[in-house]
Amino acid sequence: MKKRLLSLTLAAAMVLSLAGCRGAAPAPGDTTAAADTTTAAAETTGAGSGETTQAQAETTAPAGNFKIGIITGTASQGDEEITQANKMKEKYGDMIVTSTYPDNFTTETETVISNTVAMASDPDVKAIIWCQAIPGTAAAIDKVRETRPDMIFIIGTPGEDPGVINPKADIVLQVDEPGCGIVLPPQAAKQGAKTMIHYSFPRHMSYALIVARHENFKKYCAENNIELVDVTAPDPTGDSGITGAQQFILEDVPRQIEKYGKDTVFFTTNCGMQEPLIRSVFENGAIYSLQCCPSPFHAFPAALNIDMAGHEADVNYMMEQLQAKVTEYNMGGRVSTWGVPCNMLFISAGVEYAKKVLEGQTAGAVLDEQVLRDTIQECAEEFAPDASMTMDYYVDDNGNAKENHFLVMSDFVTFE
Repeated sequence: MKKRLLSLTLAAAMVLSLAGCRGAAPAPGDTTAAADTTTAAAETTGAGSGETTQAQAETTAPAGNFKIGIITGTASQGDEEITQANKMKEKYGDMIVTSTYPDNFTTETETVISNTVAMASDPDVKAIIWCQAIPGTAAAIDKVRETRPDMIFIIGTPGEDPGVINPKADIVLQVDEPGCGIVLPPQAAKQGAKTMIHYSFPRHMSYALIVARHENFKKYCAENNIELVDVTAPDPTGDSGITGAQQFILEDVPRQIEKYGKDTVFFTTNCGMQEPLIRSVFENGAIYSLQCCPSPFHAFPAALNIDMAGHEADVNYMMEQLQAKVTEYNMGGRVSTWGVPCNMLFISAGVEYAKKVLEGQTAGAVLDEQVLRDTIQECAEEFAPDASMTMDYYVDDNGNAKENHFLVMSDFVTFE
């Protein structure tokens, strides 16, 4: 297994006309939906102008006894987030309280809100970490703030327009999706790709950062002599559900490989489609560079029948198992991912950072950027000791850096 580091030189002003990753109702992963936002990945982490939420504008005194809430999807929707929530509860005991949102959150917004309000009704709960922050999160925050204006919200992998969620949450953490659109094509080219199949559906293709990533795919696939082919898959929130969407992937991947050959890299914007996609790519000898929610744990274990019992958050074990599978399938050089599980990182770093805020380690501020950056790097290294993370501000269509919204990037690990 060999680690390949890509230069993450992101354009300072990727001016793109956007509409807002991912998550479908049955499979977590939606990112941001926007009709009129433009996004850019800032090249530096320095100056920028951003809006401040009510909680950010105030300072906080060190809390006495406090609890930190974690809201995730259910295990049936993807077990990384709930696994990490349980790990944090094992670490901190009763300091951590957990809750889940319903699988079909798009039609059960009232349940999303009521579950959040119920968590916030405990006066000892001083902060809530939410990942993935599906649509309805902003409304839930609003409802909680009616009675708990002091509640700290740290949001991972948002499913709402940055213009909606950024003013509501204190901190937003997200994979740098536009940046992935820049670095994935050259990575795929190194892996031998001549074609990229991009699976998505209209709902996702109205989300700002998905659109931004896709626009970058167009540009950087062309620069790397890769033909980009868009394929519309069923929306897992539609009539056929997640089962229908997964069946489509299982049937379509062989068709695409027959048409374009094995030197085809496959990508989907939806978490629930990753498992059948990975299985089909391995069985048919194609190329797989990255998930929509990068992580060595995301879909690989189920797709490749890897036993994770007792190793649910063990990156070293997972990497060893993945390398063994790559060798077994003779896929050397054609499979890669990140060494850091992004959504697990957001939960771990969110809890550790909230704890520092509540203990008064952030100079009395809810957002202490340097402490946040240090915490994210420290937590990343707990998963992968040699992890290197970059963090850039989300930049809107007016060139304003939103200083509470951070886009996170890591390095590719390519299995030989």
